[in-house]
Amino acid sequence: MDFSFTKEQLMIRDMVKEFAEKEIAPMAEELDRTAQFPIETFKKMGELGLLGIPFPEEYGGSGGDTLSYALAVEEIGKACGGTGLSYAAAVSLGASPLYYFGTEEQKQEHLVPLAKGESLGAFGLTEPNAGSDAGGTRTKAVLDGDHYVINGEKCWITNASYSRTVIVTAVNGTDERGKKKISAFIVPTDTEGMTIRAEYEKMGVRASDTTEIILDDVRVPKENILGDPDKGFNQFLYTLDGGRISIAALAVGVGRAAYEAALQYSKERKQFGKPIGSFQAIQFKLADMAMELELAQNMVYKAAWLKDQGKPFKKESAFAKLFASEAATRACNQAIQIHGGYGYMREYHVERFLRDAKLLEIGEGTSEIQRLVIAREIGCPR
Repeated sequence: MDFSFTKEQLMIRDMVKEFAEKEIAPMAEELDRTAQFPIETFKKMGELGLLGIPFPEEYGGSGGDTLSYALAVEEIGKACGGTGLSYAAAVSLGASPLYYFGTEEQKQEHLVPLAKGESLGAFGLTEPNAGSDAGGTRTKAVLDGDHYVINGEKCWITNASYSRTVIVTAVNGTDERGKKKISAFIVPTDTEGMTIRAEYEKMGVRASDTTEIILDDVRVPKENILGDPDKGFNQFLYTLDGGRISIAALAVGVGRAAYEAALQYSKERKQFGKPIGSFQAIQFKLADMAMELELAQNMVYKAAWLKDQGKPFKKESAFAKLFASEAATRACNQAIQIHGGYGYMREYHVERFLRDAKLLEIGEGTSEIQRLVIAREIGCPR
């Protein structure tokens, strides 16, 4: 078993790490305070090819793989959780479905600009009454001549304010068993009847753009259906399986930021005449953090490798997302404890890491949903 990276993967990781440390990390505190989206940073990321890492060059990508992309998410997330979330959503949710399921014409028209960083990708799945129950989608698409008319509402959607198009799921009739048939549609954001509102006041990942989308008699051509209209539900489940790898990588990055801050603080902070890192109580916390983040990292890399090999990865992506997100929250919580009263103050950053990490236990499938996915994958009775 080979645990080494290729030269290309190392080059991407090191390039992203340098960019994140110079361009993203210095802005992270201010972006969190102001809830400002770093659009100029994303333009630079587009110029570097970061938004197209896992896509072939013929579609504007960099010709990399899922593992390279996971390494990039980890480094960006370590620098700023909010920036990392928008980056992960742009690639995994906004662009990847076009690559997986789009026609050649759809890829050229819609994927190429996303891979080049000319726009950000967005994916409209969640609704006020359909979060974990994605099958409870109420947004409807009705065929009217050569167009579909879409009505509904989406919430907690990442990047829509900076996207030319949003992939939206909607009920498109019923199958022979009377079950909802959910399809995915490519909807330009300037379409009449489409309203995007950014009104959320979030606890964390505040640099990420999060919006509501209202669709009021939005008309899109029939050609804008993405993939097989009868398999839309399975298509977005596959998309989420891949997205969970990126969220797990993001969690590792945020967790690493907290761990490294706590380790450094334990060497500098003195009590009773000694660095607090010399006390066993602190050492055990740091040891647990290091161990859990290493395990989480290995889970991410394995899930990414399986996906790149064309092997089943649903179970492993759920493993990675569940363990990494909870390990990151634990690491951030312990980092605050190690900092003591200072950890509760914004100037020491670890409180921001905790606020950012918590969302990763919720978004792209809660921890409870991940356990349900795993239970089904290991053969538990239903």
